[in-house]
Amino acid sequence: MPKFSANLGFLFTELAFLDRFAAAARAGFKGVEYASPYEHRAPEIARRLADHGLTQALFNLPAGDWEAGERGIAILPGREAEFRDGVSCALDYAGELGCARLNCLAGVAPQGADRRTLEETFVANLAFAAEAARGRGVKLLIEPINARDMPGFFLNRSDEALSLINRVRSDNLYLQADIYHMQVMEGDLARRLEAAMPAIAHIQIADNPGRHEPGSGGINYAFVLPLIERLGYGGWVGCEYRPLTTTEAGLAWMAPYRDRCGKSEASDLRQSKAGS
Repeated sequence: MPKFSANLGFLFTELAFLDRFAAAARAGFKGVEYASPYEHRAPEIARRLADHGLTQALFNLPAGDWEAGERGIAILPGREAEFRDGVSCALDYAGELGCARLNCLAGVAPQGADRRTLEETFVANLAFAAEAARGRGVKLLIEPINARDMPGFFLNRSDEALSLINRVRSDNLYLQADIYHMQVMEGDLARRLEAAMPAIAHIQIADNPGRHEPGSGGINYAFVLPLIERLGYGGWVGCEYRPLTTTEAGLAWMAPYRDRCGKSEASDLRQSKAGS
């Protein structure tokens, strides 16, 4: 059964960031994720996680100057030292937060840059980061992002990501499969997920169009979520969508899964009592 993680960069945004952890737990989430923890001290976040029984499912490596339009620096020649410092910082946060997965955003390709040079830089940076993460018990992920929402982003398709993973030749480099981005760029979701599943270490969801909650658009999540389960995926499913109205009002789609979780927990409790 899917384990849902609340993306706190998208959900409960009417609250201050550190207050979103309690809101996520009240709504029934067991995990949380977001792009960047670095604006807050790790012990502050760790306390929220512990207080509300939440798992830190994922966050990103430092992505450069977001306000200036940077969306990752892993492809940028001349920024290697900054990238390595970011890896070290992210791994320190991951250690304090108990986070087992870090996502590396490729970045936006500079206009006129040679793609082969950008790819060579990316491959070298990924090789470094994957090995550094291995030493701390953390999986490194890369994420394709659609070219409509993020024009110029270097990595757009799952097959491109799988090719890069093969080039890096590390068994600690995985795919973050965002089904919304996959639908926009590739379609044919069932076949894409089946082909990529051995490399997938995290999944994110949103509907299309609009990037709103499941059930608001054209992606058949009543089919996709059970498919993921049938394919053997047991990791976190990150809810990275913009609610149509409020977060709470948009959570009706989760009810069947919460019901299943409650029945499963009740069954486990009965079996435990019977065996004692």
